[in-house]
Amino acid sequence: MRIGELSDRTDTPRRLLRYYEEQGLIVPARSPNGYRDYDEYNVDRVMQIRGLLDAGLPTRIIKQILPCLNQPRIIHFPDATPEMLATLEHERDRMTQRVECLARNRDAIAEYLDAVRAKMHTDTSAEPAMSG
Repeated sequence: MRIGELSDRTDTPRRLLRYYEEQGLIVPARSPNGYRDYDEYNVDRVMQIRGLLDAGLPTRIIKQILPCLNQPRIIHFPDATPEMLATLEHERDRMTQRVECLARNRDAIAEYLDAVRAKMHTDTSAEPAMSG
């Protein structure tokens, strides 16, 4: 697929996709005319990258951990530094806090919806039947 289709499917601007390529996060094939040619794999990869960026990870760390996302059980970091490990631990802890906050918010919204629906159901069933 061309860059425009990848952009549409991932809701990622073309310019940002080119940046991911410059950073070595995605690697498209090139057609004979020089156009970028992305395969289906890149759709998931871009979504992974965006999720990691949204979580606060810098691209230099993302580039190092992306290979682990392909085969998570085969993890080997010959270039893992104490700084990188500390960064990942910090980001993991931040993600955990965000997940807990999101779960609390989701539960609060679900309770609100349940209460509103129950009230609506009660109000509807309490209305007198109309006679014709």
